[in-house]
Amino acid sequence: MADSEPQRPCGRLAPSPTGYLHLGNARSFLLAWLQMRNMGGRIILRIEDLDTQRAAPNAAEQIVRDLRWLGLDWDNQLTSDYFQSNRFPLYQQALATLQERGLLYPCFCSRKELRSIASAPHGADGPIYPGTCRQLTHAQQQQRSQEKSPAFRFKVCPGTVVEQHDEVAGLQREELGQTTGDFIVARADGVVSYQLAVVVDDIAMGVTHVLRGDDLLGSAPRQILLHRTFGATPPSFAHVPLMLGDDGVRLAKRHGAVALRELRESGVAAQQLIGWLAWSCGMIDRPEPTTATELISEFSLRTIPREATRLDASALSFFASR
Repeated sequence: MADSEPQRPCGRLAPSPTGYLHLGNARSFLLAWLQMRNMGGRIILRIEDLDTQRAAPNAAEQIVRDLRWLGLDWDNQLTSDYFQSNRFPLYQQALATLQERGLLYPCFCSRKELRSIASAPHGADGPIYPGTCRQLTHAQQQQRSQEKSPAFRFKVCPGTVVEQHDEVAGLQREELGQTTGDFIVARADGVVSYQLAVVVDDIAMGVTHVLRGDDLLGSAPRQILLHRTFGATPPSFAHVPLMLGDDGVRLAKRHGAVALRELRESGVAAQQLIGWLAWSCGMIDRPEPTTATELISEFSLRTIPREATRLDASALSFFASR
């Protein structure tokens, strides 16, 4: 799974079909698209439907319509190979590789047991796993496996430090033993973790640049570690501040009024929306209609705000007046 020769820059749009796209998604995808188009690189569309039980009916089709409406294109054919739900054999192969190298161990901790460590030290992504099941002997593992299907955790070597320069968030340095501990790469039901799946896919698809919301900044060190474990060069990361709803919470499905589908059906034009998003990112001086293509030459990571953008009443009234 190692890299070969230097490759053309490649980014990705990687929506999860758990609901309709909202303004926050649109801004992150617009920036990722502009970054690659500005660099003369490729951009791929990948549907991250890893957890099929959470996928909303027809959401993938709606996401494709929304992206096309925004004027964002991609350089791959959206075949079944670009849906994570069809890529489980590759993930299983990656797990087998880690297993052969002695980097995995089964974890039998129940949800109740994991909740009990909530008082343990916390990292940015929740309680630090204390390595409870790492100490089990092979015989104990065999016995426990007869009672319960295990999840599998990746062994983080003591003192493992991941340092990276995020193109927006700046220098990041994390000692994984102090922030996450051994982390899950496959659940007890057999579904691989997001952390493993995106690394396997990014390596296989030649992704060199990842631009996404900074709610995933804490995931980057684990993904970088997995990239290096597989002998691959990690992509360049850029984590952009989120867009918040008027309640001060990051945009999500519950903010139905700012779903792209709702805005489009209410009469908002794509050019108006793109103009507002570009203005919110500091690319243009005022929110006026424009297209994604017209913004390519204006793109710069330096203009992106370093703080979250709040979608307050004035912003909502802007769309309502269109």
